[in-house]
Amino acid sequence: MVRCWWLAGLLVACAAAEPPCRQQLRHLQDSAGIAARLPPRLEGRWVSTGCEVRPGPEFLTRSYLFYTNRLFKALQFYYWDPSCRDPSYSLVIKGKLRLRQASWITRGATEADYHLHKVGIVFHSPRAMREVASRINQTSGEGCRGFLPPGRSWAPGALYEVLSAKTERDCTAALGFAMHELSLVRVEGHLQPLLQPQHSGSRMVEELYLGDIHTDWAERLHYRPTGYQRPLQSALHHVHPCPACGIISRADEHHPPILPARAALPMQLSGSWVSTHCEVRPAVLFLTRYFTFHGNNHTWEGHYYHYSDPLCRQPTFTIYASGHYSQGIPSSKVRGGTELAFKVTRARVTPMDQVTVLMLNSSEAGSCGLQGSWSAGVEQDITATNGCLALGIKLPHTEYELFKTEQDTQERSLLYIGERPTDGSSPDSPDKRPTSYQAPLIQCAAASEEFSNYISLKYVGRKDANGIEALKPLPVAFLLFIALLFLRWD
Repeated sequence: MVRCWWLAGLLVACAAAEPPCRQQLRHLQDSAGIAARLPPRLEGRWVSTGCEVRPGPEFLTRSYLFYTNRLFKALQFYYWDPSCRDPSYSLVIKGKLRLRQASWITRGATEADYHLHKVGIVFHSPRAMREVASRINQTSGEGCRGFLPPGRSWAPGALYEVLSAKTERDCTAALGFAMHELSLVRVEGHLQPLLQPQHSGSRMVEELYLGDIHTDWAERLHYRPTGYQRPLQSALHHVHPCPACGIISRADEHHPPILPARAALPMQLSGSWVSTHCEVRPAVLFLTRYFTFHGNNHTWEGHYYHYSDPLCRQPTFTIYASGHYSQGIPSSKVRGGTELAFKVTRARVTPMDQVTVLMLNSSEAGSCGLQGSWSAGVEQDITATNGCLALGIKLPHTEYELFKTEQDTQERSLLYIGERPTDGSSPDSPDKRPTSYQAPLIQCAAASEEFSNYISLKYVGRKDANGIEALKPLPVAFLLFIALLFLRWD
């Protein structure tokens, strides 16, 4: 009997020793206890959890208040710096929002109509007043040319109206302002374990996902979102700790939030990084990402796990890519960012459902692996065909990237990679380098971890094109079941 208990303990210990990167990916595939609120309930205040970066770049924080009568008041605070400590101006946006039906384009989202009643601006420095007034006077219509007469002195706290539905005046175009983000809505809730060792249990965290902002400034005024931007969190039910949440929720247009100072971190890419949640990109792409960077020889490996659903439970295909990257240099356009060039030299694809298999087998000969040879769960190298035309992969390929590293409030390392162009193109030239970021990746291993055999929970034990079985750590429950069988047999 002692022997069997020892065996059971050994099996449990082996399961617990699963590498943290795989634990995180399994956690994501299990949806991490996330529940979507359908229809979404918006009532209450929602705030940024930190300094946000929009294409341009624009640095801002947001505080949105939704009332039970469908009216809303949104505050957007803009800054000169990427730490959101030097405010430029604030926008006060008032209007009405009406939720409609579930989106036919973006699964899990709800479409909405909004109407703006008025938008006001408060300048926090003479410089901000001069620059904004100049843009409005030069680029807006006839009704806006006298928005602020030349030489007008700065009046701290003064509110200037830039949009009024009543007078049909709209001077917001010069600011690149639009609230199309309100046309796509999703609310998620999940439980966060209590961090204090003396406490057990968890607390509810609610997140509000609003439509994404087009990466091309010229398109943002007309763009209808199909993806999301960085989520807001409920002012009452947010992650802990979150110093920025309280500061932003207490701010107003006359007293913009000044976020706590944070030490700048050197760019340390070496190690492994993984998604923190199921990510959504424009054109309805749901995915998780896993990267390993080898700093000693500047090579990298990336796994992109694509899904058909917003909880990343239904896999469609996986892409493995590798190559090398350049030495980073500080970005001259996006303060706090680092510019790098990434060369993609090899890639492999694993279709995970029959729809993808059919698409790949129907592709033109020589354009995506061996024609007609694709099957679900079996990986195939696409390097010899210079990529895969059906999936938009071109090899070899160079991308001009923007990276940033930070630490969160729990001192975990985060990696921000440049936001992909909204139009689906690639940043394949320096002038297309991103000026904003995707959702952050979290560091799951400080040193490189061999990860080439991971495919999916649905295909444990399947073989790849080379006849190598794709093994994966067995779930804890299965190992315990085996141990119990040994106990009963004894």
